[in-house]
Amino acid sequence: MTTPFLKWAGGKRALLPALTPLLPREYGDYYEPFVGGGAVFFALEPQRAYLSDVNEELINCYAMVRDRLDDVLSALTSHRNTEQHFLHVRAQHAADLDDVARAARFVFLNRTCFNGLYRVNRRGEFNTPYAGYRNPTLVPDELLRAASAALKTVTLSAGVYVDACASAGAGDLVYFDPPYVPMGGFADFRRYHRDQFREDDHEELARLFKDLDARGCHVRLSNSHTPWVLELYADWTIHVVTTRRVINSNGAGRGPVREVIVTNE
Repeated sequence: MTTPFLKWAGGKRALLPALTPLLPREYGDYYEPFVGGGAVFFALEPQRAYLSDVNEELINCYAMVRDRLDDVLSALTSHRNTEQHFLHVRAQHAADLDDVARAARFVFLNRTCFNGLYRVNRRGEFNTPYAGYRNPTLVPDELLRAASAALKTVTLSAGVYVDACASAGAGDLVYFDPPYVPMGGFADFRRYHRDQFREDDHEELARLFKDLDARGCHVRLSNSHTPWVLELYADWTIHVVTTRRVINSNGAGRGPVREVIVTNE
């Protein structure tokens, strides 16, 4: 079991005790189309996995940690924990950097921005503020080396979840961790990607869940405990679990919350 090297809003480390017993003991390939911080993948370390995310910077980071780890570690040493440097790095355009510099930038911003929150504006520009942590680990050597080893046999792709599951077949395990349905309705403030994940997307995802079940896949999905989610997945087994929200701008909001884990078995 490998510890994720990224701090991730909505990460599943707290959900693992409830999720792990609901996974099949044996399965073929592993698919995780909304990989994010990768807590479930790193906990399972499957022999063959297909990881995907719409966040191109995240996928590039994983690819460089897997393929050019020493270069990433070297590039990280050029960063320093000051607000001036943070703002300079945040203002950079990823497209102007090579892949290694992009990966190091991604890790640096994740470790020095507020709560590790990945948030972009409508133009896709990273806009989370500087956190001012006293002594963050800017070069997490051991975590990155362990992650690099775990990623060696992984196929990575940047794109939408439907395409990421195209080759999934009977006996494979697919885990969906989409942007959760908001408890208070859809808003535009917490924008993970320049294209938001909205109501139509959740409905399409429910249809894909059904299709994968028909293919004979083991399918698992986590989401918020809302009446609409319960309605979308009423044909499947819904497990209501309590977990802890660890990233919230209001400390009082970092408490127990109800979520659901949907299984097709």
